[in-house]
Amino acid sequence: MNILLIGSGGREHALAWAISASPLCDKLFIAPGNPGTAQCGENVVLDIADHRAVADFCKLMGVGLVVVGPEGPLVEGIVDDLEAAGIKSFGPSRAAAQLEGSKAFTKELCAEFGIPTAAFARFTDEAAAKAYVAKTGAPLVIKADGLAAGKGVIMAETIEQANDALAMMFSGGLGAAGAEVVIEEWMVGEEASFFALCDGTHALPLASAQDHKRAFDGDTGPNTGGMGAYSPAPVMTKAMEEQVMAEIVRPTLAGMNQRGTPFKGVLFAGLMITADGPKLIEYNTRFGDPECEVLMPRLKSDLVPALLAARDGVLNAVDLRWSDEVALTVVMAAKGYPGTPEKGSVIKGIDKAAAAKDVLVFHAGTQANGEEIVANGGRVLNVVALGRSVSEAQAKAYAAVDLIDWPGGFCRRDIGWQAVKREREG
Repeated sequence: MNILLIGSGGREHALAWAISASPLCDKLFIAPGNPGTAQCGENVVLDIADHRAVADFCKLMGVGLVVVGPEGPLVEGIVDDLEAAGIKSFGPSRAAAQLEGSKAFTKELCAEFGIPTAAFARFTDEAAAKAYVAKTGAPLVIKADGLAAGKGVIMAETIEQANDALAMMFSGGLGAAGAEVVIEEWMVGEEASFFALCDGTHALPLASAQDHKRAFDGDTGPNTGGMGAYSPAPVMTKAMEEQVMAEIVRPTLAGMNQRGTPFKGVLFAGLMITADGPKLIEYNTRFGDPECEVLMPRLKSDLVPALLAARDGVLNAVDLRWSDEVALTVVMAAKGYPGTPEKGSVIKGIDKAAAAKDVLVFHAGTQANGEEIVANGGRVLNVVALGRSVSEAQAKAYAAVDLIDWPGGFCRRDIGWQAVKREREG
């Protein structure tokens, strides 16, 4: 079967790496891809916002499955349009992708179906939102309702910070994404990411991970799209996974079905493990980035049959095997990120790092310039290592990072710190 993968980031390189290994994959196309995905298949120039052009390409090239990586095309309804053209596609419909496309949509679903989450209020008026902040007090979490590339969440520790965030969003700082704002209670606990494949009725748990959102060591600095991750997350014990499936994932599937918008694809639950149990922070409707980069190296089963089963509604017949090893990824970002990244700097030593034992390097914001690889985005590389423990995977990952010669980049040096501390304390 010929497969088209849509996207160009580190997540897509990880997916391309896994999909290209499948015996079911005859030819893999990636649109638009990056220099890393070019090692797994053929990058193609295709306007992914033009759904008819994507459908025409699929018919011309005999594509039997389209896998949609990023959230933008899902929220824009690419799966609906491709399926209407008779092309099998993995991912949720436009209506179901609202679980990620609108924070308010998800909060209302949680309220309706008793899914544990933070208390919240939603606003389209700045004055009313600020009055709520004054009445409620800080700390609070201010969220843009729409898609904001991982930058629409502000942890406001003071009323002044909350008001500044509201002023920024309502003045258009995040574009249309901030036209409506959700204000949430500040939850206390340990964050974790949990993934499940869904076919509209059934949910198959995948694996857990822990992301590091803040830009700098010690979980300081601004929020980013993610500066590193590891899998599995120790806080997600087998009992905790079962509780999340029972109290959060399955009720979400049932609720979406009841509303007439069944969810197919990857349900990525951002969780806070509180003293009262797991609570939903938010949903994403695709594989996480950088979480995908640590899930794929741990997956021992063929990914493609699982994606097809999710699309076809037969996930109850699928069982996936996972490695017991830990995978840890360090994101190397361009200086200036998460603000305006500096583009064009030359990166050397990628091949040397990728040749290290138990190491993979997934490209994200890179571009080929002749024989050179240059930075072309904010998050540029994902250096992944496997180990028997988080400590071992962390050591291997940073040893590989140190083989990469890139003065124009930076990374956090403490990815996995919570789990490493746990391991040391025994």
